[in-house]
Amino acid sequence: MRRCVLFGYRGTGKTGIGTILARRLNVPFLDTDALIEEGSGRTIPIIFRDDGEERFRDLEREVIAALPAGNCVIGTGGGAVMDAKNMERLRAGSVCVLLTADLATIGRRLARAPRPPLTSLPLQEEIGQMITHRRRQYAASADFCMDTSATSPEEAADEILSFLEQGTIPAPARETAFRWFASGPLPAPERAQLESLLTGPERDVQTRFLGIAGWPAAHSKSPFLFNRLFERYGLNYHYTRFEDPSIGTIMRVARDIDAKGLSVTIPFKKDVMACLDEIDDAAQQIGAVNTVVFACGIARGYNTDWLGIRKPITGLQGARAVLLGAGGVAAAAAYALADLGMEVTILNRTPAKARTLAEHFGCRWGAWDAFDGLNPDLVVNATPLGMQPDTRSPLRADQLKKEMTVFDLVYTPPVTPLIAAARKAGCATITGTEVFIHQAREQFRLFFGIDVPDTVIREILA
Repeated sequence: MRRCVLFGYRGTGKTGIGTILARRLNVPFLDTDALIEEGSGRTIPIIFRDDGEERFRDLEREVIAALPAGNCVIGTGGGAVMDAKNMERLRAGSVCVLLTADLATIGRRLARAPRPPLTSLPLQEEIGQMITHRRRQYAASADFCMDTSATSPEEAADEILSFLEQGTIPAPARETAFRWFASGPLPAPERAQLESLLTGPERDVQTRFLGIAGWPAAHSKSPFLFNRLFERYGLNYHYTRFEDPSIGTIMRVARDIDAKGLSVTIPFKKDVMACLDEIDDAAQQIGAVNTVVFACGIARGYNTDWLGIRKPITGLQGARAVLLGAGGVAAAAAYALADLGMEVTILNRTPAKARTLAEHFGCRWGAWDAFDGLNPDLVVNATPLGMQPDTRSPLRADQLKKEMTVFDLVYTPPVTPLIAAARKAGCATITGTEVFIHQAREQFRLFFGIDVPDTVIREILA
C-alpha cells in the first residue's frame, strides 16, 4: 500500500481515525505529536511553555524527516502543513487525506482536551482565525477530503478505506471523460496514455489529474513540466490538456474526474471566474484567474501570473515603466508593477482599453504611438505579438535604447523578435520563460504545498 497521511486542524479526528484505519490496514499508526513528546521526554504543552512554538516546529520537522516511507498511517499536527519542507516529505509516495469539521464541533472536542493556545483570542475565534490562515495549505494537502463533523471515527475510517480501494472517480465518469478527451486535439501519444490512466485494466484508482485549460493549449509547456515534477516529488498525479471552446465544459469534466486543479490560459482567464466558488483578493483585483484548486467540493481561483512577472523585476522597484497591451495578462502585469511602486504608463492600440485598465490601477495611459515620448526604464510586452506563429515585434528596432530593460511576457518562442531586437540594441532583457518558471512554482505550491526551487524548474525545462 501507499503511505496514508492524515492532515487537518486539531480536533478533526486524526488520532482516533488514524488508529482505526491503521488497525484495519494492519500497519503501524504514527502520530507526529506523540513522537515529538516521546523523543523530547516532555508534553507538547510543556514544550510550548518552556521553548515556544518555534522550537516545537523544529522538533516537528525533525520527526517528519525521520518517518518511514511506506506501509503506515501518519497523523500530523494541525500546523505541519504550513512548512513546505514538511509537505515535500509527507506527500512523497503518500495518499493524503484532509480531515475537516465545523467550528462548533472542533470547539467542543478541543474543550475536552485542552492544548496550548496559538493566539490571544478566545478558543472559538482562534479556531476560525487559524483555519482561515491555513486554508490554502490545507487545500494543498488534500488528495481526498473527509468531513468528520457528524461521523464516528469508525465511519470515517470506512470512508477512507473505500477511497483507498476505489478512488473517487466512478467508472461511468471515467469512460465519459475519456471520450471527451479523445474527441479533442490531444496528440495520439497523450491520448493513449490518458486512456490507460482513466479506463485501462491496470489503472491506479488513486491517480489524480490536473491540466491546462485553454483553447488552444498545445503551446503550453505545463504538461511536460508538471509530469516531471510529479516524478521528482513522488506524487501520484497526471497532468494533461483540457481543450474546449467552452470553459464551462472544461470545468464540468474537471469536476467529473475529481481533478486536483487547473492552470488556466487564453482565452479563459476572465471567463473562468464565473465558474468558481471563491476567488482570492489578488485575482479579484486583476480580474483574471490562471490557477484553479479543487478541494473539499470547492473551486478556488488564484492568479500567479502577477507573481511570475514581479519576481524577475524586483530590483527595478520605483522605475518608470511602459506596459504594452491592456488584456488579461496586462492586468496581472499592471498589478505587479504597481506593487513594486513603479510609475506605470499603459499603451494600447485601442486607447479606451488602456484608459480603463490604467484607471483601475491608478496608472497613466496613452495611445500606442505615445511610446517615443516616454523614455522608460522598463518596457513590458503584455500583447501576444511575437508568439508563434505571429513573428511580429510590438516595437521597432529604433525605439529600443540600451538604457532600457525589455521584458517580453511571451514565452513561445523563448527568444521572441522583441527580445532579439532588444539584445541587438544593447538592452537588458528578461524573457517570458522567467514568468513561466516563477508562476508555475507558485502554482505547484498552491496545488501541493511544496516549494520547488526555480533551479529545479530550469533544469527540467532545459
